[in-house]
Amino acid sequence: MDAPKQVYREEAFELLSDLEDALIELEQQPGDLDTVNRIFRAMHTIKGSGAMFGFDEIATFTHTIETVYDLIREGKLSVDEDLISLTLRSCDQIKAMLSASEGEGQADDALTLEISSAFKRLIPAEPDDAAQNARCGISEGGEQEIDEKVEATFRIRFRPHRELFQNGTNPVPLLNELRSLGHARIICHLKDIPDLHEIDPEACYTSWDIILTTDKDDNVIRDVFIFVEHVSDIEITLIDDSNGIEEEEYKKIGEILFDRGDISLSDLENILGRQKKIGEMLVESGKARRSEVQSALVEQEHVRELRKKRVAASVGEGASSIRVASHKLDSLVNLVGELVTVQARLSQLSAQKDDTDLTLVSEEVERLVAELRDNAMGMRMLPIGTIFAKFKRLVRDLSTELGKEVNFTTSGEETELDKTVIDKLGDPLVHLIRNSIDHGIESPDARKAAGKPAEGTIRLTAEHSGAHVLISVSDDGAGLDTEAIRSKAIEKGLISPDAAMSEKDLFELILSPGFSTAKSISKVSGRGVGMDVVTSSIESFGGTVEIASVRGRGTTITLKLPLTLAIIDGLLVTISDEFFVIPLNAVVECIELSDEDRRHTHGRNLARVREEIVPYIPLREAFALGGGKPSIEQVVVTEVGERRIGFVVDKVVGQHQTVIKNMGKFLRHVDGVSGATIMGDGTVALILDINKITQQSEYMEASMNAAGHHA
Repeated sequence: MDAPKQVYREEAFELLSDLEDALIELEQQPGDLDTVNRIFRAMHTIKGSGAMFGFDEIATFTHTIETVYDLIREGKLSVDEDLISLTLRSCDQIKAMLSASEGEGQADDALTLEISSAFKRLIPAEPDDAAQNARCGISEGGEQEIDEKVEATFRIRFRPHRELFQNGTNPVPLLNELRSLGHARIICHLKDIPDLHEIDPEACYTSWDIILTTDKDDNVIRDVFIFVEHVSDIEITLIDDSNGIEEEEYKKIGEILFDRGDISLSDLENILGRQKKIGEMLVESGKARRSEVQSALVEQEHVRELRKKRVAASVGEGASSIRVASHKLDSLVNLVGELVTVQARLSQLSAQKDDTDLTLVSEEVERLVAELRDNAMGMRMLPIGTIFAKFKRLVRDLSTELGKEVNFTTSGEETELDKTVIDKLGDPLVHLIRNSIDHGIESPDARKAAGKPAEGTIRLTAEHSGAHVLISVSDDGAGLDTEAIRSKAIEKGLISPDAAMSEKDLFELILSPGFSTAKSISKVSGRGVGMDVVTSSIESFGGTVEIASVRGRGTTITLKLPLTLAIIDGLLVTISDEFFVIPLNAVVECIELSDEDRRHTHGRNLARVREEIVPYIPLREAFALGGGKPSIEQVVVTEVGERRIGFVVDKVVGQHQTVIKNMGKFLRHVDGVSGATIMGDGTVALILDINKITQQSEYMEASMNAAGHHA
């Protein structure tokens, strides 16, 4: 049962994420019945699945919440801010209970009881005897009037598929839940159980017929089966509506069996053939014509076939996608990466052998591997909206805590990004949004004084840009105070008092570790660690952070992220017989660098590229590699942020499909190197982290200038 329990946890976390999104929507539109139904069904699924997989505490806890939202559906309770806050707290508690089931911490039982009690207080108390009598229509004289409640009787045919148990489903709680809806009679069918030597112990051979009299409608009954409808055939038929009193008897046994499909028309005719057939007797008595009897039988068969088709269609739609564990997907991508390496080796061999047949095979393998790689990488791509939803809750809670009015909007949720990148984006975006609310958006009074609406706006957007995804967090708040930033930078010794800096360079100072202009430390911010976390996290997987701000109008922080971290296109270069890879998405162009070019710049590391002066970094010196330099070197011009930086290498080999391998725990913190790749001949090439190399070079140059100034 461990695997089904893990599946339940994963689905529960997904449901809770969707639930929080729905609750915030409901807070903005309290009368939206569709959203109420969405919340009810999510709670119902969490409860029902929890009971099936042994999460009894969660099932009990959510039952009360489900009851409250059922009353809201019926118009007996209304939605307010307190109810939304209480439900959001319950979502947090369910998450804690799920985590505790995996051994991660412990759920607070006292808090569970407190939240449950708060929900129970919202449920109207059971009526006393007088009220109960009045509801049932019993007068003081004891005469009973007509009950206002309308009950109906349904026939429910529950036919699980063979694989029901393999999915970890226990049907008993479903039957018990049907009993709780009214008066139920349950008949178990065992006719499909095979002989002992043919039985599969993991297969379900049992089915059930349930006759249920209830005041609920068929939608409530169908909700009971919501999490097994893809592995079951379920038929719900209204067989008696007690709006009026039936004068005729209910259907004969033969009619019921035929109506259910338990016997065929020919079987019914054969049995009735021992006496006069019902149809013949009706025809002989003149009560009905033969064609009318046949038409009634055809109608029954037709309706039954339509229901079967609808069930089959719903099962087919449910099977259009499957859930795959992320570690299996990572393993697939890793194997594809190994295949890419082998294919590179095959291409190299075919080029050396000069064999036409081998070359044709190599080209075909290369085509197939490229297609397989693209498909495997496509499986890892997820819409970034999967993490956008959780920030609505963050904005709501934080703006309430700080006494600010904030409208949070998102766009570009469908933009796809590698799952590995998405997993690492949570913390940086949390810091950016918290900063926007705490430092960016002003208080309602301050905004009104500045001629702005009392409600501030924070926008979270995502869009594709070539081989990158741009994620922006923008606000219409006060903007960055350049003078405050300059003063804090001078105080910390980051710049000299007479330093001339552009506005953009000043903005980048807030990315420094420990930098904060907050005048006091609060629970939200002020320690100067937020933007440092953002910068280090984003740069750890090859991204950059850009800041734009207008005083009094707002700030926009843009994260530029690579699409994927598993397989990238790189530019293969050599330095002193060593191979290196520069990510191709950062490369602008390559130019030659001769001794004559060096003399023109008087030994300074500058190159003229299309009438633009571009600084360059000699990688031979940066990595302290020996060997003689060629007479003509190559400068690989890259774009780091909005700046162009050149990297001097001995030779540019060409484009190379790069499978990224981790460096291992002893080498993973080597500055300037983000990973390694294995080439076709088994040679290892290091993948350069051009952001880190640029930062190191600037730091060393600043240190040397400072030392020369002091000397």
